[in-house]
Amino acid sequence: MRRVLVVGDGPAAHRLVERMRHHGFGGTLTVLGTTPQGCGPRPWVPYGTPVVGEPGAPGPPSPPAPRVDRAAVVTRIDRDSRRVLARVSGTETAHPYDALVLAADARPLIPDLPGLVGVEGGLPEGVVALGPAGTGARITGDAVVVQGDGPLAVETASALVARGATTTLVCARPHPLFRQLGGTCSAMLREDLERAGITVIGGTTAVRHAAGRLQLADGTIVHADTLVLCTGAAPDTALARQAGLDVHDGIVVDDQLRTSDPLIHAIGDCTEYDGQVVDGRTTIWEQAEALAEILTGRAISYQPRPRALRLRTDLADVATIGALADLHQPGTRLVGLTDRPRRRYARLALRDDRVVAAVLLGLPQAIATIGLLHRRAQRLPSDRLGLLLDLPHRPTSGDADANDDAQICLCNNVRKQTLLRAWRSGSHTVTALAEATRATTGCGGCRRVVAELCGVWARDARIGWERAS
Repeated sequence: MRRVLVVGDGPAAHRLVERMRHHGFGGTLTVLGTTPQGCGPRPWVPYGTPVVGEPGAPGPPSPPAPRVDRAAVVTRIDRDSRRVLARVSGTETAHPYDALVLAADARPLIPDLPGLVGVEGGLPEGVVALGPAGTGARITGDAVVVQGDGPLAVETASALVARGATTTLVCARPHPLFRQLGGTCSAMLREDLERAGITVIGGTTAVRHAAGRLQLADGTIVHADTLVLCTGAAPDTALARQAGLDVHDGIVVDDQLRTSDPLIHAIGDCTEYDGQVVDGRTTIWEQAEALAEILTGRAISYQPRPRALRLRTDLADVATIGALADLHQPGTRLVGLTDRPRRRYARLALRDDRVVAAVLLGLPQAIATIGLLHRRAQRLPSDRLGLLLDLPHRPTSGDADANDDAQICLCNNVRKQTLLRAWRSGSHTVTALAEATRATTGCGGCRRVVAELCGVWARDARIGWERAS
């Protein structure tokens, strides 16, 4: 029986285990943490519930659940004897493997800020550092300050204000996501956050932290029961370096997600593929799916999708394709829409009528459709305004009806037509559609779009019934 050992306790490891069970892996699957009590308060549960066969129909028995050693902390990889050494309560243990997967989360970067490091070298009480897979379990108090400019900072601030905390977001740049969205769109995002009750302080940095307060460069003092640092992360490559694997900025992997040792694979924030360090939930999901298929005997190769970001918050629907610099490449044609009163923005860079890069806000259907066209390298339909505003599609010769085939859930590859079929079969709520299709059960970023589709289809059905009666 084949023994697969997974080192890591974050989303990449969780997702890999779930997908291996989904694909029927019958060997021994063991998961070890990389930090003391790494699995900590996070229960080992799959991301979403796979559906086998028709709803309500009994499926085949599930493969064995993984053995999760929550107390073990990996200390070394012994490649010669194919085992991983770990420490449990001061005692060293050995875990043999036939295939080893490194799936460690990235390490949060801590800014050099006076008062931020405790007497024992760790963060003091009231300071929490979040990496890409951060959890809000230790974020307490009525007043919380989030420091950071990126997606994680915005998502964390959004979640905190939703649960009733007085929330301040401190950004070094003028607006949140300024680098990813540009000036106009990031300013609109800031307005949406402020309407929701988040105080946004842009264009400044913190200079000192003390218990209960944060001092900014302009002299402002912000009260903070908890300071949440969303100030970047670095790949955790320590075990790989110690084992003599090839490491550049991340652990180097090939199209089989193998390291320089063919018996050792790596996925997630710790990896580097084709010269690029992996980031983003969607990429981690793709890698986990690809490796699950590889380890269960399927002949596939990992092919990353084009870079994309979709913000995971109910306060604003924001997405980017490519990078902001791609909007200024030579030979591109720009298409734009700015509608501040209705909170809508779009900026597309086209080459040969195909999307090279895009920034979108407040246009959920356009986000799904343009994302699909970009991944397929298909031309945009001629009615660009209709596409952005979700008006009835008028296809030109050779155009695919991309709007109907839009990929709504990136994590689980669920398309609009799949959701519509499930809705017509009786799944009339977001929860029911999640059970039937797995949409929304990954990062959750598509939940709002799925809810809107439920409303549209319910309205259309009601109009049809009224006309028939």
